[in-house]
Amino acid sequence: MRAPAGWSHREGTLARELTLSGHGLHTGRRVNVRIVPGTASGPRGIVFRRVRHGRVLAEFEVDHVLRRGQPLCTMLEAGGGVRVRTVEHLLASLLTCEIDRATVELDAEEVPILDGSAQPWLDAIRACGRTELPLAKRFIRVLRTVKIGDGIGTRDERSMSIEPANAYEMNVRNDLKGFGALCWEGALTPTSFAGEIAPSRSYGRVKWAIPAIVAGYLRGMPILRGARLSCTAAIVGNRVIGGMRVPDEFVRHRVLDLVGDMAMAGAPLLGRVNALRPSHEMNYRLIAALLADRDAWEWAEFAG
Repeated sequence: MRAPAGWSHREGTLARELTLSGHGLHTGRRVNVRIVPGTASGPRGIVFRRVRHGRVLAEFEVDHVLRRGQPLCTMLEAGGGVRVRTVEHLLASLLTCEIDRATVELDAEEVPILDGSAQPWLDAIRACGRTELPLAKRFIRVLRTVKIGDGIGTRDERSMSIEPANAYEMNVRNDLKGFGALCWEGALTPTSFAGEIAPSRSYGRVKWAIPAIVAGYLRGMPILRGARLSCTAAIVGNRVIGGMRVPDEFVRHRVLDLVGDMAMAGAPLLGRVNALRPSHEMNYRLIAALLADRDAWEWAEFAG
């Protein structure tokens, strides 16, 4: 059998090391990132490594650590409480650029937000290039439907499901007062992600952001301290300051976050994700429910 249309049938890694710097959306702290190419004999998947002054604090694989969906980001936590926050845009970019093995080294807790989208990551990864590895690419094939939800049947319903399919497909619906109902539906491939999803930015209403920042300071929890117009589609009333970058940008960014959060499973999916008003917490609950049901999925490899 051949790999799904648009995807390679061999694993890959970066052709050379990638370095990039920026500030965290929530902590506001400066962070330097170094992504080191993986090898066929090394760890499978994406490994995160926290460093400080040249010393390794912790090293952990994405699919072997505690994963948490938070209100405004996704976090990984290793033993000893060492964390990496806001991983979703980077993980989505690595997955859809088909970088299956690499080590991500950071000197602070939070992955940089850059311009609020996945585009800078895609550009940086493509500039490095991809090297194919002599290994069959793995996918997670969904065998039966898994569902989660809150407020089912009410006006505030949030629900998600993943069901069997021969490709990685999504139907994501969201709504936002003043902008109406928004939807993105289609097959997720490296090409569709780069052209339709990657440029969409994190977004939020200015009137919500300021109280959240203040509350974060009062609770000692960093929230949106690094938010700027340069990294956010800021909403005032029924408009976006500076305009939208792509049509229906808000729902496309929900897709971006969903792709990154689903990447915590460790491989692309062969399944259809249906999502109504998804959030990081909901995304995490769905992937956790799928992986916990060992009869609901299997590993699939395609040799060519």
